[in-house]
Amino acid sequence: MTDKVSERDAFQGVIGRTVQESQPWWPPSPMKPGAPNVVVVVLDDTGFSHFGCYGSTIETPNVDALAAGGLKYTGFHTTSLCSPTRACLLTGRNHHAVGMRSVSNFDTGYPNMRGAIPKTAATLPEILRENGYATFAAGKWHLAPMAECTAAGPFANWPLQRGFDRYYGFLQGETDQFHPELTYDNHHIDPPYTPEEGYHVSEDITDQAGGFIRDLTSLVPERPFFLYLAFGATHAPHQAPQAYLDKYKGRFDAGWDVERARWFDKQKALGVIPADTELSPRNPGVKAWDDLSTNEQKFAARLQEAFAAMLDHTDHQIGRVIEQLKSLGKWENTLFLVLSDNGASQEGGAAGVLDEMKWFNGIPENIDHAVERLDDIGGPNSHSNIPWGWAQVGNTPLRWYKQNTHGGGVRDPLVIHWPGKIEGAGETRTQFCHAIDVTPTILEALGLAAPDVVGGVPQTPLHGTSFAPTFQSSGAKVDRGPQYFEMGGHRGLYMDGWKAVTRHASGVSFDEDTWELYNLAEDFSETNDLAAQEPERLKAMIDQWWQEAEEHGVLPLDDRGALALFRSSMRPGLPSSRRRFVYRPPITRVVADACPPVARGWRTIVELEHPPENGDGALVSRGTINSGYVIYISDGKLHFDYNAFHEHTHLTASKSLSPGKHSIELVVERDEAGGADLALTVDGEQVAAGKLPRMLAMLSSIGMDLGRSLAPVCEGYVAPFIYGGKIDTVVFEVGGSPTGGEVRAQARAEMSRQ
Repeated sequence: MTDKVSERDAFQGVIGRTVQESQPWWPPSPMKPGAPNVVVVVLDDTGFSHFGCYGSTIETPNVDALAAGGLKYTGFHTTSLCSPTRACLLTGRNHHAVGMRSVSNFDTGYPNMRGAIPKTAATLPEILRENGYATFAAGKWHLAPMAECTAAGPFANWPLQRGFDRYYGFLQGETDQFHPELTYDNHHIDPPYTPEEGYHVSEDITDQAGGFIRDLTSLVPERPFFLYLAFGATHAPHQAPQAYLDKYKGRFDAGWDVERARWFDKQKALGVIPADTELSPRNPGVKAWDDLSTNEQKFAARLQEAFAAMLDHTDHQIGRVIEQLKSLGKWENTLFLVLSDNGASQEGGAAGVLDEMKWFNGIPENIDHAVERLDDIGGPNSHSNIPWGWAQVGNTPLRWYKQNTHGGGVRDPLVIHWPGKIEGAGETRTQFCHAIDVTPTILEALGLAAPDVVGGVPQTPLHGTSFAPTFQSSGAKVDRGPQYFEMGGHRGLYMDGWKAVTRHASGVSFDEDTWELYNLAEDFSETNDLAAQEPERLKAMIDQWWQEAEEHGVLPLDDRGALALFRSSMRPGLPSSRRRFVYRPPITRVVADACPPVARGWRTIVELEHPPENGDGALVSRGTINSGYVIYISDGKLHFDYNAFHEHTHLTASKSLSPGKHSIELVVERDEAGGADLALTVDGEQVAAGKLPRMLAMLSSIGMDLGRSLAPVCEGYVAPFIYGGKIDTVVFEVGGSPTGGEVRAQARAEMSRQ
C-alpha cells in the first residue's frame, strides 16, 4: 500500500473520474541525450612493459593505436592481485574496506576478507544503470565467493545481481581457454563449439560482448552502454590458437637478459620512463640466461612464446571490439580504457611450468622431460606459466612481481582513448593514480555524482579521486592524499611522490619487517633505497601507513593464507563444508571450489541403470587432459583413469557391464607415502585394482561433470562422451582432516587464482 501511495504522490498528471477527464504523465528518462558509452577492458597478469607502446617486442597494434590516439599512464597503480583490484576498480573504494583483502575464493571471518562486495559499496554498473545505461559484462568475474558459484547459488554476488544487465564469461579466477566453465547470465552453459572446431574463450567472450551491443544498438540506439570486458589473458594457462603460437617461434631465443635490455631501451626511446631511470637488478632466484642449460633455455623460451601469442591474440580481440563500435557508429562517442589488474605473475617459479597445477602441488618441473613436449605448450595439452626471468621482463624496469607491493606488483599499464575529449593525443601522463580512482574518473567524465543511496542502501563515500583533469593537460594536478598498499603482509605507502615499501616473509613478525624508502620522482624503478638517509621521513610514512590501515579496514594483518582458506571452505552451508556428497543427476556442472575434496582419499558410489545398447559414456569426470580423474564406460567395460599431469594410472574392469541396475564403487585409500590403493567393484564384486603412485593435493581448476565429460581427462574417449544410461545417484565420501600437502597446495592456489 505504501508503494502505491508514493507512486500516486509522485504522479504529475491529472487523474479524473474517467480517462477523458484525465491527463497522462510519464516519469522523465534517466538517460542524458548523447551520453557517452564506456568500455573498460581488463587484462590479467599483464606487466607494466608488456604492451608494445610500453616497451615490449610483443605485437599489440590495437592497444598501441589506442595509446597513439589517446593517453598512456605510467603512474597507474593496482593492489597487486586480481579480485582486490577489480573490487577497487568497480567501486572506487579500497579493497579491504569492501571485503576483498585477497581473492574472492575465501572468507577469513573478518570484515576485510569476505570474498564479496557489500551493498554499501555500489558498483559502477549499479550507478550507471540508475542513470539510464545498459550494462554488460563479459569474461572473468572473480568477485563472488567461489563456493557460491554453483547452480545452487546463492546468486547475490554474481554479475547480474551487482549491476550488470547481461553477463557471459567465467566466474573463477582462471579457466582453461579451450575448455572453459562458462556462465551465461545466471546459469552455467557449455562452450558453443569445440577446440577442434577452432574454439577459444577470448574469441567467444568478444563475440558475446559484441552481440550485447548489437542488440542494444538495433533496438534502442539512443541508450548508452557500459561494457566491462575482462579477458582471461594473460593469466595462466597461456593458451592461444596455433597460428599465433607459430608466429612467435624463435622470437625469444636470445633470452631474458637480452630482451629485458631491449625493452628497457625502447621504454626510454618512447618516453615511457625517465631517461635517467636505472634498470633494477635481477630479482633473487632469477639466473643469468647464459647460466641456464640448453634444455632450460629451450623450455623457458617456448613458455614466453606462448605468453606472447596469447597477448597478441587478445590484442586482436580488442581490435575486433573497436571495429564493431566503429561499424555501429559508436566509436566517436565512446570512452575506452585498457588496463591490467596487477604485474606479471611469479606463479611459474624459477624455471616455469608446463602445468601450473604442478606448482600448486609443490612438484618441480623436470625440464629434461618437459622439452620432449615443447610443441604442446600453448595448446590444449598444457596449462603453462612463464618463469620468473620472463615475468621480470614483463615488469621492466621494476622490481618483484604480482602479489608484491613493489613496483613490479602494483605499477601497471593504463591506456585511455576518447575521441574529441582528450588533449595531447599520443602523450604520456605521469600522475600517480590508483584503481580506486577509475570509478570517480568515469563518473566525472560522464557528468555524474556518486550517489548517497543506491537501491535503498546508504553508501560509504568513495575513496578514489578523479584524474579526469589529466585528459586535458599533462600538468594537471590530481589532488589526492596518501595511498596505502597491503597484500598478504607485503605493505607500502605512496605519499607526496615518495614510497615506503616492505616485502614480508610469512610467519615473521610484522614489527621485524625491513622498510625501504624511494623518491619516485627521481627513482622510477625503486632501485635507490633512501631509508638510511631519510629515517624521519620513513618513520612518518610508516606511522601514516598504520593510520591508513586503521581507517580503511586493513587490520588485522594476516599472512596465514592456507589456514584462512580452509576455514572458508568449511563454513557451514557451503557445498565443500561436508564430508558426504549426494548428487542426483542430471545436474549442472559442479565448479572446482564446490567439488568433493578428494586429496585425503575417497569413496565414490554410482547407482545406475545400464542400457542394453549405446551404454558407453562418462559417469564421473573431474578436470582436463592435463590433470584430473574420470570413471567411464568404453566398449562395454568400466574404466577409471587418474591423470597426474599426463602420467596416467588406469584401471579396466575384467568383464563388461551387463544391462540393468548396478552399484559401482571406487575406493581410493590414501597410504602413508602419499599414494593410494585403488579398488573398483560392481555389485560388491571387485573387477579391477591397482596402485596410485601419487595423489595430487590440488587436482584441477576445472570442476566436475556427472554423466558426461566437458573436457577429456584421458585419450580413451572424446568429450562430451554423454552416458546413454540412467544415473540415479552419485555419492562421494571423503576423508577427514586436510593433509599437509593439501594445505600447502591451497596456500599456493589462494595467491594465484587471480
